[in-house]
Amino acid sequence: QVQLVESGGGLVQAGGSLRLSCAASGSIFSVAAMGWFRQAPGKQRELVASISSRGNPFYPDSVKGRFTISRDNTKNMLYLQIDSLKPEDTGVYYCRLSPTSATVGAWGQGTQVTVSS
Repeated sequence: QVQLVESGGGLVQAGGSLRLSCAASGSIFSVAAMGWFRQAPGKQRELVASISSRGNPFYPDSVKGRFTISRDNTKNMLYLQIDSLKPEDTGVYYCRLSPTSATVGAWGQGTQVTVSS
């Protein structure tokens, strides 16, 4: 079973930047698509970025231009760079490993991001 551990959240002023990290255990990381999801208070969890095993990113229009997802398969690490933070970016950010033929998907425990205006 893959374990995911996020870090890098915190309290930041609007306009600032944060870099979130997700450390993954196991050798399956390099062949799995990965994603970052956000859950704001009272709202459903939503995808904010995803990346294929080969490094091809995808962003919903709502965050395009401000969020950058990347991965380092040699270190089993996933990253999310968030620039020009807005108060509406506040929420718990979760790392997600997509299911593969060899494993079920997995979620991290989340890291809190709070953006003050």
